[in-house]
Amino acid sequence: MFTIGDFARYGRVSPRMLRHYDAIGLLRPDRTDPATGYRFYGAAQLARLNRIIALKDLGFTLQQVGAVLDEQVGPEELRGMLRLRRAELAEAVAAATARLAQVEARLRSIESEGHMPADDVVIKTVPAVRVAELTGTAASYEPQDVGPVIGPLYENLFPLLEGVGIRPTGPGIARYEDAPQDSTEGEGGSGGGGAIVVHAGVTVSAPVGPVGDTGVEVVELPPFEAATIVHRGAMDDVLPTAQTLARWLDSHGYRSTGYAREVTLECPPDRDQWVTELQEPVAKV
Repeated sequence: MFTIGDFARYGRVSPRMLRHYDAIGLLRPDRTDPATGYRFYGAAQLARLNRIIALKDLGFTLQQVGAVLDEQVGPEELRGMLRLRRAELAEAVAAATARLAQVEARLRSIESEGHMPADDVVIKTVPAVRVAELTGTAASYEPQDVGPVIGPLYENLFPLLEGVGIRPTGPGIARYEDAPQDSTEGEGGSGGGGAIVVHAGVTVSAPVGPVGDTGVEVVELPPFEAATIVHRGAMDDVLPTAQTLARWLDSHGYRSTGYAREVTLECPPDRDQWVTELQEPVAKV
């Protein structure tokens, strides 16, 4: 028999936790001294303790752990619980991975301050272009909100165009604008942190207007004066390039008049090899 301290040491848990397990009936000691109240555990109880810890680490509540160990949960129900927990963990990993990418982009932006070349910025007139696009709304302009919206839009756009016989004639063009209810008029520009209308488009030569009942709209985008810079790499890492452009505008007497378009010049399977031109509408201060 083990004292509670010895049993806790062998099980790598705290005596306080063992007392809690005893109180809720999850792991009773083999024997409790009636005179002193001291708890004593048998070596065979280590197996139950190990199972408790393992199920807890999977995210089950102590109530669920007790039901599993006491065989109140059948094999099929247990499999369902494990599948659900697996999905929850996968979602958490994906969210943490996305957050890590954002932190790394911010870090690169901080480390590159004052060091990134800005002579690649070009002021030019972007000609009118006709695009077929699908539109959605993101909660904000932050990457974690835009990414889950624009990705599915592009995944749906190309099959829909193929289904009606429309072939792209040029690059993909993503553009953004404030949602009507989140207009930032009077604030000196766009990007107030509210909802964003996301347009995922590609250059076409089809007639302007709705494309059947596909939800795709062909629109003519007018020409505009833009400050442009080329970004190389995944769009998750665009922050340093965008901030280089912002610093160039500030130092050269320009102001932004809207969100930058993202023109996809190259998009191989490896996202780190993507080439994208940012076209930010500007006006001279």
